[in-house]
Amino acid sequence: QVQLVESGGGLVQPGGSLRLSCAASGRAFSTYTMAWFRQAPGKERDFVAAWSGDKTYIGGSVKGRFTISRDNAKNTVYLQMNSLKPEDTAVYYCAAGNILAYYSVSYKIWGQGTQVTVSS
Repeated sequence: QVQLVESGGGLVQPGGSLRLSCAASGRAFSTYTMAWFRQAPGKERDFVAAWSGDKTYIGGSVKGRFTISRDNAKNTVYLQMNSLKPEDTAVYYCAAGNILAYYSVSYKIWGQGTQVTVSS
């Protein structure tokens, strides 16, 4: 089974950029749908982006600012976040699944999360 470890979070000013990484261990990484979710305090875990097959999917609230990419040779998926806003502040989670889904309950494999704080 795949295990996931996120990195790259931190404190950034509004308008800044961060790149999150999710490193996977285990076999068959390239066969999984990989997704990013985020969860702010007191809120549900929301879909951010996913890579499934050869297609990418970006959530409406981050479209045009965030991009997802993956490097199967390195077993890693990335989330490039540009033009960050205070409302992007959340814990960001990487998830692996067998199909594309926009709801967190559909994913069984999760990383531990990485905190992103956007503040001046």
